[in-house]
Amino acid sequence: MSFQPHTRCREIVLQVLYMLDHNTGLSQEEIEQFLAWRLREPSWRDEARGLIEGVRRHRETIDQVISDLARNWRLDRMAAIDRNVLRLGTYEVLYRLDVPVAVAITEAVELVKRFGSAQSSRFVNGILGRVPHVEGDFPRRRQAAGGPSAVVSNDQAGTAKELGDGSASSPTAVSEE
Repeated sequence: MSFQPHTRCREIVLQVLYMLDHNTGLSQEEIEQFLAWRLREPSWRDEARGLIEGVRRHRETIDQVISDLARNWRLDRMAAIDRNVLRLGTYEVLYRLDVPVAVAITEAVELVKRFGSAQSSRFVNGILGRVPHVEGDFPRRRQAAGGPSAVVSNDQAGTAKELGDGSASSPTAVSEE
């Protein structure tokens, strides 16, 4: 199956988030080994690393947003795939200005269609569709309000970096061989 590079990175990020959910003792070295095994291109690994670190850094806030939007569903009662797709999608919607909201939601829905249950796509789509309207001091909300925004991109080390002056460049484009 042929994948777009960003789609492939998200798939691998989902796998890492899933592993972290089930093994909180997973080391950075083990994550790096997994990324090297699953993603050949260094730029793909940089992108994946940036997404993983962004979700991890903002996980408490992301989990609260998901919990607030998932009426009658506790986070710990959600299927692990659904929960981690929601984490990734919520991170991209709220913090990644270089990813259009519609793209982040569509990619998340496609991921959960592939790895989740038959009902997962409707569940994920319903929650992520409300994420852009969440109140809070998020880069995308600041951008929409016309205020100073933080741009999240991948720096040379491959970790997500938030800049208050909006001068960050877009993540490195990647291509699959």
